[in-house]
Amino acid sequence: MSSGIFARLGNLWKGFVSLWISDIEKEHPEIAYENALNAMIEKYSQLKKATAAIIRRREDVTGRLADKTKELAQVEAELATAVEINQDDLGVILVQKKNSLDAEIAELKEDTSVADKDATSAKNALLMVQSEIKKLQAEKESMLAKMASAQVRVRINEQLDGLSVDAEIKALDNVRTHIKNTIAEAKLNDELRSNDIDQRLASLRQQSGDVTAKQQLAQLKAASAAKKAGTKTM
Repeated sequence: MSSGIFARLGNLWKGFVSLWISDIEKEHPEIAYENALNAMIEKYSQLKKATAAIIRRREDVTGRLADKTKELAQVEAELATAVEINQDDLGVILVQKKNSLDAEIAELKEDTSVADKDATSAKNALLMVQSEIKKLQAEKESMLAKMASAQVRVRINEQLDGLSVDAEIKALDNVRTHIKNTIAEAKLNDELRSNDIDQRLASLRQQSGDVTAKQQLAQLKAASAAKKAGTKTM
């Protein structure tokens, strides 16, 4: 029972660690890509060793097949000679040896065929993993570049959001309002002055003075003209 509890606690701890690592990888995607690449490179290294072992086995089987085929040719030649010179005892031995070699060669040919297929499959798998590594490296560069560009755009947008012009616009509105109020106050003062009784009386006096002066001037001109006219008649 206690072992079950420890197992559950172990699984829970692994879950927490997995989530923690996942969060870190989200914040630092280059770490996630690097981990994935390292895992694939390790897989490629292991597969490469396995492929090398398969190829070595294929070469070994192929070499044994070549040796046995060569040996069979020699036995067949010796058997033909034994038959020709009537060496029946040697002929029996050579026939038995030939039959054994035929069976062994047949088996080696089958092993060679399987080894060829295994080697081809292993090489194809190795090339596929190699291609996936290159694709992942290209994706890493592309995605990290896009991520960097997106982060720059986010920072710019955050800065633009922080550069609010509401306060400046409000300050200008206050200034505009103050200017309009000052202009209105000046107009009001002009209107009040134009309607002021003392101002109107002063204006009237000035106009009356102008009329009296004009009348006096007209009288002087008339007197001067009469005087000139009297002088001429005398």
